Amino acid sequence: MGHNIHQSVTEADSKKRLAALALGAIGVVYGDIGTSPLYTLQTALSHDGMHPTPESIYGVLSLIFWALIIVVSLKYVMFIMRADNKGEGGIMALMALTLRGVGGQPKLRWLLAIIGIFGASLFYGDGVITPAISVLSAVEGVKVAAPGLAHWVVPVTAVILFFLFALQRHGTERVGRLFGPVMVVWFIVIGLLGARMILTDPHVLYALNPYYGVRFFISHGLQAYIALGSVVLAVTGTEALYADMGHFGKRPIRMAWFNFVLPALVLNYFGQGALLLKHPEAIDNPFFKAVPSMLLYPMIALATVATVIASQAVISGAFSMTREAMSLGYSMRMPVVHTSREMSGQIFVPWINAFLLVMVLLAVFGFRSSENLSAAYGIAVTGTMAITTVLALFVARHQWRWRVPTLLVVGAVLLTIDISFFTANLIKVEYGGWFPLVLGLAVFVVMTTWRRGRELVVREIKQGGLALSPFIDNITEHPPLRVPGTAVFLTANQNAVPHALLHNLKHNKVLHERNVMLTVDVLETPFADREERIHLTPLGSDFYGLEVRFGFAEDPNIPLALSKCAKAGLPFDLMDTTFFLSRENIVADKRRPGMALWRDRLFAFMSRNALPATAFFQIPGNRLIELGTQVEI
Repeated sequence: MGHNIHQSVTEADSKKRLAALALGAIGVVYGDIGTSPLYTLQTALSHDGMHPTPESIYGVLSLIFWALIIVVSLKYVMFIMRADNKGEGGIMALMALTLRGVGGQPKLRWLLAIIGIFGASLFYGDGVITPAISVLSAVEGVKVAAPGLAHWVVPVTAVILFFLFALQRHGTERVGRLFGPVMVVWFIVIGLLGARMILTDPHVLYALNPYYGVRFFISHGLQAYIALGSVVLAVTGTEALYADMGHFGKRPIRMAWFNFVLPALVLNYFGQGALLLKHPEAIDNPFFKAVPSMLLYPMIALATVATVIASQAVISGAFSMTREAMSLGYSMRMPVVHTSREMSGQIFVPWINAFLLVMVLLAVFGFRSSENLSAAYGIAVTGTMAITTVLALFVARHQWRWRVPTLLVVGAVLLTIDISFFTANLIKVEYGGWFPLVLGLAVFVVMTTWRRGRELVVREIKQGGLALSPFIDNITEHPPLRVPGTAVFLTANQNAVPHALLHNLKHNKVLHERNVMLTVDVLETPFADREERIHLTPLGSDFYGLEVRFGFAEDPNIPLALSKCAKAGLPFDLMDTTFFLSRENIVADKRRPGMALWRDRLFAFMSRNALPATAFFQIPGNRLIELGTQVEI
């Protein structure tokens, strides 16, 4: 009896927790995809040569519905979310998982890493366009309510976005508590508005039949293909859905989608379609034209809040991805501020915040309307979506052991859809699609330059270093003066004598009692297991090789890791420990075979401005001695 009561209590608790996580997921994960009804149907049915005829309305609605079913429900929610890296999602986590799966195939690893980094770079392009188009489309509701105020749309949007980015430093935790309930209200309202319009013309539900989508393609040809580039706007939030998986877990995200978000979206899209069947002239803004006039201003306010929330998901996604890129060695080190004591994932990266703010404001003032911005939107998103599919197929083959025929069928279906969306959006390049592409390419160049530059620096240091083993033998035979305490030398090569140790011995003529060669490794998993965190190797004469490993989603804290070394037989007293670090001064030399000279100079500039390794590894400044060393690349 007691056991049954206990079981029912724990079941009730787990149901409450699941409901709370699902509510949070509605707020954070589905903000972007939830606000796409503001502009998707209008854009798809109003480009050059396209008119809202019954045939085109049925066709576009059918395409939107089946895109939500195939791309979001089947591909992302059911297939891609299986490819979690110890619970973490997003293209960086997926890339690390893929690289782990292909193991010792260096050329394939290099190719997959390049593809993954390009996908991540395009995500930043998406991160700029999403806040701009979402908030602009909400504020444009003013044009329906009071056309005379149209000239205020762009300045009001800019002010809202400025405050959104200014609030980032306070963290999403406080704002996050409001997200869920506000988005629940949003989805209920758009669902009810859609249902109300469907009741006026239930024939619109015929569009649930895929036949209408196929017929639309046959009869409209190129026009239908161009419309496909706008249909993709209905599924734009799916990358954020996968990236935020680590915060909420698969089950709450799936539950929120199938039980709540998907029905509300379908009702609203079909409600807008029903309105257009009766009033084709409402195509200039079918979302707000479906709202009763007395509710128009409250709806504009609710839409603005909802779009700010939608923007938040992409911004916090950019912060998380930047931290992962830093850990995996694809980005220069930057300051990272933790905004929550409870949740490690809630972070603020000031440099990325400032970069996104400037780019978002440029997009708003440059494009000036959500219609113009929709021309820029889609190309980055569809590129990332196609790359995600390719990486997930590698995971399915190498880690889930899928058979080749299954892999080919699933791959052919998903890649056909992804490539169709991508090529349909290529038409937009000259009308604004170049903007996120240029942005993505710039980020790609910066990330690959940093990665290659670090490889060249490590190679130079390894080539110029003395072998450690004979050095220790020599120290044993001819011991110098030893002073009390422990010296920790940060080094990239466990087999060579660190420059800082040689400088210390050469100039100060002393060695510490204990000398530890410390290497920090970042794993291709988000978190390091306890047993793989520390690897200690005694080298003789009180010299030790110490490897400390962190996951790519962790904050590397060296003093905390050293405090755990006592179990491995090397206790540390931090008050008696001095950290030695060689700070590299990078010099670009055109005579050396490295990168192109402009990339060498870019890398040298980034190295000078990067957060010092000591701050990144949380080493206390009063226990640190830095020694400079010049490295030519």
